[in-house]
Amino acid sequence: MKTIDLTPLYRNSIGFDRFANLLDNAFRAESAAAGYPPYNIESLEDNKYAITLAVAGFKQEELNINVERGVLTIRGEKEKVEGKNYLHQGIANRTFERKFNLADYIEVTGADLENGLLKINLLKVIPETMKPKSISINSSSASTIEHKEEIVA
Repeated sequence: MKTIDLTPLYRNSIGFDRFANLLDNAFRAESAAAGYPPYNIESLEDNKYAITLAVAGFKQEELNINVERGVLTIRGEKEKVEGKNYLHQGIANRTFERKFNLADYIEVTGADLENGLLKINLLKVIPETMKPKSISINSSSASTIEHKEEIVA
């Protein structure tokens, strides 16, 4: 099964196109590339997150981080080293590309490379219009109806 038919969802909803694309991309992801490089996703505080990738052997110049249309892409491309004759090469020294789908209002605030770990800091910035707000209830004394008795003579 390669794709999911989301036609019934579209009958009663508006604006879920991105959701359909996320599902399609999840089914198309290559399983071979899914394990390299290994990574962690942390929740640091209520609206702060971090993604840490193990990129041992990569220099800062060999790494590229981009955000486009809600997708965070990290690429690593090793420089080709000529003239080495390995008897065994167990250290992964290959080009990689890792993508993460970001939720709405998630912004990349920075990245650090230390001890072979690339840490990308994320922050969820909720616009004022999306934050919950309290609505006051107005009271008016004019809405009270008074009953007047009529005197019959």
